[in-house]
Amino acid sequence: MSIKKAYIAGGCFWGMEDLFRVQPGIKDTEVGYLGGENENPTYKNHPGHAEGIELTYDSNETSFKAILDYFFRIHNPTTIDQQGNDRGSSYRSTIFFQNEEEKAISEEVIKIVDDSNRWEANAVTTLEPFTVFWPAEPEHQDYLLRIPNGYTCHFERFGTFLK
Repeated sequence: MSIKKAYIAGGCFWGMEDLFRVQPGIKDTEVGYLGGENENPTYKNHPGHAEGIELTYDSNETSFKAILDYFFRIHNPTTIDQQGNDRGSSYRSTIFFQNEEEKAISEEVIKIVDDSNRWEANAVTTLEPFTVFWPAEPEHQDYLLRIPNGYTCHFERFGTFLK
């Protein structure tokens, strides 16, 4: 089956969703909460959860590795629990792997990013096993499509890390 899902978090979910939605092979995006302590989290109550995105992609058109390459180009993976003005564990850099293959690819890409020396420090991106994705409230979905001048701290910083 060529349709797959990937789960990542790298700061406020609005900006990441907006940039990923137009990437080749990405078929759908949804923002939500991952890796936390409570069920049915909300924007006002998501202890331990990261603001993340669920990416639905066609593996005939892109790969998990290519998705991670782009992920490391649009957020700063060297800051602990912070992206731009946003601070706290909700804004951590995390890859939620679904199997050992995704974990190995994640480790490989983190090494490539660190070895590139493009960032001033090594990535602090954590790897967490995927458990459940909780979709965020409707007002957070497609936020920057509805509010084009809304807040984001995500942008393309580099070209590809992959050769």
